[in-house]
Amino acid sequence: MFKFTAKALLCALAIGISGMASADPIVIKFSHVVADSTPKGQGALLFKKLVEERLKGKVEVQVYPNSSLYGDGKEMEALLLGDVQMIAPSLAKFGQYTKKLQVFDLPFLFNDIHAVDRFQHSATGKELLKSMENNNITGLAYWHNGMKQLSANKPLREPRDARGLKFRVQSSDVLDAQFKAVRANPRKMSFAEVYQGLQTGVVNGAENPWSNIYSQKFNEVQKYITESNHGVLDYMVITNTKFWNGLPADIRSQLDEILGEVTDKVNAEAWALNQKAKQAVIDAKTSEVIELTPEERAKWVKSMKPVWKQFEGEIGSNVIDAALAANDAK
Repeated sequence: MFKFTAKALLCALAIGISGMASADPIVIKFSHVVADSTPKGQGALLFKKLVEERLKGKVEVQVYPNSSLYGDGKEMEALLLGDVQMIAPSLAKFGQYTKKLQVFDLPFLFNDIHAVDRFQHSATGKELLKSMENNNITGLAYWHNGMKQLSANKPLREPRDARGLKFRVQSSDVLDAQFKAVRANPRKMSFAEVYQGLQTGVVNGAENPWSNIYSQKFNEVQKYITESNHGVLDYMVITNTKFWNGLPADIRSQLDEILGEVTDKVNAEAWALNQKAKQAVIDAKTSEVIELTPEERAKWVKSMKPVWKQFEGEIGSNVIDAALAANDAK
C-alpha cells in the first residue's frame, strides 16, 4: 500500500513539475495603427524583442501594426474588454476618459519636441499617466512621434488659405476647434482611411508628423506641405489596469524596466526619423514643402491661440502653465 502511494505521489509530482515547465507564457497583444517604420512601430518591435529575450518562455509579445487587428475606433474598446493588453493611442484619443490630456492638442503650445519631453517628465506630466485609472486605463509611458505639419492641395502660408478646406482630424474637440479657428472644416476620420480620403477628396488636407506623411504616402496625394510645427503627435502606451495589476510582481517590474529602456530609445530616435522622412518627402518631389516666415507663423499663432482659453476650464490652468513652463526650462 505504501509503495503504491509513494509511486502515485511521485507521478503526481512529476506531472505537476512538467506542467509548470510547459505552462503557457503570458501573452501581450500590442496593437497599433501605424507602420513598423514609424517611431511607434519601431518601439513596439523593440519592446517585443527585449521582452522575449529577457523573459523567455514567460511572456510573449504579439505586435499588430497598421490597424491589422484593430483600427482607431476599436482599439480602446478592445483594450478595456481584454482582447488586447497594450496599445499606444495618440494623446488626442483620451478626451472621453480625462480632459486634462487635451493639453497636448493645444496649437502652438510647445516650442519644440524638447519642451514636450520636459513637460512629460515633469511631476504634472507623470500625474497625467495615472489620470485614467478609474476607467481601468493605466498609462505606462509617453512615446514621441513628432511635431505636426499641415498638408493640403493648395499652399498654406497664412490662416486665410485654410478657409473652407476640409481637414482630417482625430477624435478631439481641441483639434476640431483648432481648424474652426481658421474657418476650416474639420472632419473626424480614422487613420486607416486618411489616404483614401485625401485621394478621393473627401478631405482636402491633414496634419501629421513627417514620419506619418512619408510612411503612409500622404505626400503622394497632397501637393503642398507646410512645415508649421503647430502641435505634437505623441502617444501614450497604455494597458488594462486590471491586467497590469494582476501580473506577478516580478514580471510587472521587469516589463516596466524594459518599457523604460524602449521609451528612451524611441524618444531619442523619433526626431532623427522625422528628419529622415522629411528629406525623403523632399526627394520624392511629389509635394512642395513650404517654410513659413516668422511673420506668417505669427499669424497662425494669433488665429489659433484663442483655443487655449476655450479649453482652459476643462484642462486646468495649472496643467497649461506647467506645459508653458517646459518651454523655458533648460
